[in-house]
Amino acid sequence: MSRSLFAGIALALAGCTKEAAAVKPAVPSVELAGEFSGEKAFEHTRRQVELGPRPSGTSVLEKARVQIVETLQAAGWEVERQAFDDKPVPHEGAIHFTNLIARFPAGGAGKQRAIVCSHYDTKRMSGVRFVGASDGASSTGALLELARVLAKMPTLAEQVELVFFDGEEAVDHFDEPIAGPDGLVGSRHYARTLRESGRAGQFRFAILWDMIGDADLTITLPPNTPAELAGKLFSAAEALGTRKYLSYHVGDILDDHVPLQTIARIPAIDLIDFDYPHWHQPSDTLDKLSPESLRIVGQMTVRLLQHELAKP
Repeated sequence: MSRSLFAGIALALAGCTKEAAAVKPAVPSVELAGEFSGEKAFEHTRRQVELGPRPSGTSVLEKARVQIVETLQAAGWEVERQAFDDKPVPHEGAIHFTNLIARFPAGGAGKQRAIVCSHYDTKRMSGVRFVGASDGASSTGALLELARVLAKMPTLAEQVELVFFDGEEAVDHFDEPIAGPDGLVGSRHYARTLRESGRAGQFRFAILWDMIGDADLTITLPPNTPAELAGKLFSAAEALGTRKYLSYHVGDILDDHVPLQTIARIPAIDLIDFDYPHWHQPSDTLDKLSPESLRIVGQMTVRLLQHELAKP
């Protein structure tokens, strides 16, 4: 074979390779999921729990906010305080609520394509010291660890909006939950703001975490989970060997993903362990939690984010 013929074949093959690469969906070159530390997430969880009960409108919840904001800023995130007043119980006074919205500086407010969120308040329970170790603190602690991990890959971090909802817990009891007034107050306000500002359309999906710290972990997806989004989660879990921790709940679950679905019209999935006997009990304490459970949920989420947001 002549040199000129060999060179021609080589150039042709190179052209084919480039063309194939151009049409092939982008995939992550470096897996980030392994960076998520259950121990670090648990430490953030512990710090929230040590503050004590953290109902909406209290000075203790403001201390929790300060912890959250300082941790996010230390990891390089910019934080918006979305403050508003609402009357969850019409015959009682207004309560001051504050959602925390974190964006990676390089992304501003226009590049985000996915939301990962959690509530950080605890249920108001008269005569009971309810610290919400799994219900409020576990997802909050894990979200702070997620912020640290995503910051390691700025091109990924700038595509994710992290949201800490205030007012998920009903002051009295859930009533007309989608339209209000009591319960899911922060997520409803955030979803309405997304819709009214026109920003809702920029998001491809949302992932909600709630009660993810149970040492006996079983993530019970609500029946209204979008099938395509559930499939992406299952694929991430299969790759990590954690598919056994995922199942479906037998009944509906009313949580902060509902306003995102119904008001903002964003496909949203709720990663929640509703098979938790300590739900809304004073026994929901740190000793019922495991860093391993936080690691499992965190790593599944990171893998899903990295693989989906790498695609055009």
